[in-house]
Amino acid sequence: MKYLFTISFALIFGLFAAQKPKGKLFIIGGGDRPDFLVDRMIKEAGLNAGEYVAVFPQASETQDSSIMSASVQFEKRNLKVLDCSFNKNEKLSKSKLDLLKNVKLIYINGGDQTVFMDIIDSNPEVKNIIKEAYHNGKMIAGTSAGAAVMSEAMITGNQLRHKEYDSTFDNIESQNVEIKKGLGFITSAVIDQHFIIRSRYNRLLSLIIDNPTLKGIGIDESTALLVKNEEMEVVGKAQIIVFRNPKHSKKTKGDKIGAETITLDIYLDGEKFKL
Repeated sequence: MKYLFTISFALIFGLFAAQKPKGKLFIIGGGDRPDFLVDRMIKEAGLNAGEYVAVFPQASETQDSSIMSASVQFEKRNLKVLDCSFNKNEKLSKSKLDLLKNVKLIYINGGDQTVFMDIIDSNPEVKNIIKEAYHNGKMIAGTSAGAAVMSEAMITGNQLRHKEYDSTFDNIESQNVEIKKGLGFITSAVIDQHFIIRSRYNRLLSLIIDNPTLKGIGIDESTALLVKNEEMEVVGKAQIIVFRNPKHSKKTKGDKIGAETITLDIYLDGEKFKL
């Protein structure tokens, strides 16, 4: 019996270990992408001159312009750009799909994360290739909207209680942050972007009080979160802020919410942390 238990445990553990993703994430909070940031992304992806970067511009209203913008930084480093633009319910050619399956870096541009997911969800074949790439050791990178889609619970940017919205929330209220399903590479946290420069503290605080099992990660512009081997590293000009609600605290009074013992950590370039 003990022998059988040992074998069963080994099989279960082996299956669990095999399912752990081998890839990396490079999550940029939007804004400018300084050279050192792009160079670090390319280095971590293991790219060599002449190899392809797959660029997904679906979040942008103008996919052609989005492809051109990303191409400038990659082509100046002697890399080729695989244009993965398509609209809802459209397909990629077999030649592009074959190339996509072999790229080391998949890059998702900014725009509207809800639009991106709507288009990607309409093409399960491409979506599966993106997910398999991460699990098999490739890098998935994204900026702005391309950052928001990295988590399972994805901030859309919309308020549920207030239709008027500029760049931040004016309140901390219950059931006000709209969440939809992202790509799901990060399951224990939600990613917010342009975080410090646009003062997006209120919506992330609202979210982690309503959803206390999730951490809130706010990435500022020109700054990236590098995720590899279950460790996170800050790369960039500014900071990354992490909110936690360790006691699952929530108090309500009308539509306002409060909490106690919320923690806030501010991480600088080069610092590493785990969730």
